Amino acid sequence: MAPTIIRSAFTALFLLSSLTLLNAHAVIPVKRANPPTLPSGWSYKGCYVDGVNGRILSTQRPDDAALTIEKCVQACITAGYIVADCGDVVDIAAAGSTPAPETDCNVKCSGDQNYLCGGGSRLTWYKWTGTPLYVWSYPTGAAAGRYELLIGGVCIPLLTTPGVNGKYTFVEKYGTGEPNSTGAYELDLAKLNQPGVGGAWREMHVKTDVFCSASITLPDKGGRQLNVGGWSGDSLFGVRLYWPDGSPGTTSVNDWQENGAELKLQNGRWYPSAMVMSNGSVLVVGGENGSNGPPVPTLEILPKVGGTVFCDWLQRTDPNNLYPFLITLPSGGIFVGYYNEARILDPVTFATTKTLPNMPGNVNDATAGRTYPLEGAAMILPQSAPYSAPLGILVCGGSTNGAGLATDNCVSIQPEAANAQWTLERMPSQRVMPCITALPDGTYLILNGAKQGRAGFGLAENPNFNAVLYNPAKPVNQRMSVLANTTIARLYHSESILMQDGRVLVSGSDPQDGKNPEEYRVEVYVPPYLTAGRARPSFTIANKDWSYGQSVTININLPNGGPAKVSLMGAESSTHGNSMGQRTIFPAVSCGGGTCTITAPPNAKVCPPGWFQLFVLDGPTPSSSTWIRIGKDPASIGNWPNYPDFKKPGV
Repeated sequence: MAPTIIRSAFTALFLLSSLTLLNAHAVIPVKRANPPTLPSGWSYKGCYVDGVNGRILSTQRPDDAALTIEKCVQACITAGYIVADCGDVVDIAAAGSTPAPETDCNVKCSGDQNYLCGGGSRLTWYKWTGTPLYVWSYPTGAAAGRYELLIGGVCIPLLTTPGVNGKYTFVEKYGTGEPNSTGAYELDLAKLNQPGVGGAWREMHVKTDVFCSASITLPDKGGRQLNVGGWSGDSLFGVRLYWPDGSPGTTSVNDWQENGAELKLQNGRWYPSAMVMSNGSVLVVGGENGSNGPPVPTLEILPKVGGTVFCDWLQRTDPNNLYPFLITLPSGGIFVGYYNEARILDPVTFATTKTLPNMPGNVNDATAGRTYPLEGAAMILPQSAPYSAPLGILVCGGSTNGAGLATDNCVSIQPEAANAQWTLERMPSQRVMPCITALPDGTYLILNGAKQGRAGFGLAENPNFNAVLYNPAKPVNQRMSVLANTTIARLYHSESILMQDGRVLVSGSDPQDGKNPEEYRVEVYVPPYLTAGRARPSFTIANKDWSYGQSVTININLPNGGPAKVSLMGAESSTHGNSMGQRTIFPAVSCGGGTCTITAPPNAKVCPPGWFQLFVLDGPTPSSSTWIRIGKDPASIGNWPNYPDFKKPGV
């Protein structure tokens, strides 16, 4: 295995400039000497030139005339910066800053006249020599994984979904995309040697525009895919269903079905989110009334139950709350993350039962957001039997209004904990419009996006070509590894989803910025667990339709000797940083000889009913997956909708 390089934040600088006085920037009080009251770990290093090529610190904190050393240092340490106020050691050299005479740093701080804050175009700085603030790993060679080109595409997708038939569906902004596009396609990897339409790509059809809609896989026995919303007119009310049929290498015939005269949303929605609830119904939340239209601050249930429910928190935070993050919690409540806020809803009344602290933003703009258009990405952290630990939620990246300062951190929370608080971990680079894909070994691949700007056409720049692996099993601030790079910019309307062979399907990018192309090419990222050269395990299973708490036996082959582990990966639909349906579950498993017995999750609160990819792991190496269903179809959604224009699998 290739070596892994570790880099740590062992040093930090404390930078203070009288530009804060002359140019109305933040005032940061310091003494030129090293007084006894100086926070432990800091030592004075000198007076430096500031403003050579602009401010040295691009992430400098905003104005605060009452700021003290202690407050400044604490804010920067909390945000993971090794320079206060606030940045990195490399920023000094990159800005061309050089030492200046000590007498140049002679201006008293307005927040505390006992301290000095640099001078005219000067800063004073202190160096941090305490415990590292973070440790990022830099694997090389096979340990970094790799990107590969999979196939030339036939559309620029805005949403991708793995099908329970072993194929992958792509939908694009039909009607506003290519003139000859039908708005939907299905990719069959068994036909990669036939790269065009009619070969690997099957042409499908939608009747209204799916631009910025939402999708999920239903818990019915057919594993139908549901798509809702759109961008204008009748599209806003669209309810579209596709029943995946066929198998890899064989021709599928089913298509998207839609009839707005028979079935539609109660409120038109552009940029909504959807989620399967613990009772098997579908929750649809938020959106706007058409392209950049007024907010739709409501939620509704499919199949239709009653009217819509008004949500004042959506009204108040428009337009920064689109594609909200929706998660069913083990307590039965519903987590909603929107803009920079979060709350838990009652699953029956949808009243707020708990308001969570705001998500930390950027150190220089606490109002940075996490949902479209200040787009980050969210994931459910792994759940493991016996499911006694509180569920964790991870949110990475985002941006600010105005300057579009992309966020360089992830935050996580256990929302059901008694005193739930967000934990912040700095990322190796800034990222807006990221995608995250949950991997079968319990890690998370962070990829795609830009280092500056916000989501939308032509609103971001400086593509982030780097993949990062987040491992929640490691200590906080030591969880990120910088992996391989791609050569393809993946900006607005890019996606990533888990494939059945354990790779990650990477697609899309529609920046319309005059710099980066509209991206048809489809890549795969091959994670390190597949590049290490280890033989892969395999298994066979007869029972693919599980009840809660049921014991299920599989036959296994572990060429590396184990230990054996099983993961259940929820069916996901990827769009705009949202992986609707994602879930990672490690159920109880016991093995002996060539068999293992898996105990299904205990109930619909721990594991909402639906479809999952079942993987067996031999040590770190996963098998290919088999689709299984857990929890049946409690809402009898397989009989819906009761109209002749829609095929139904029944219950």
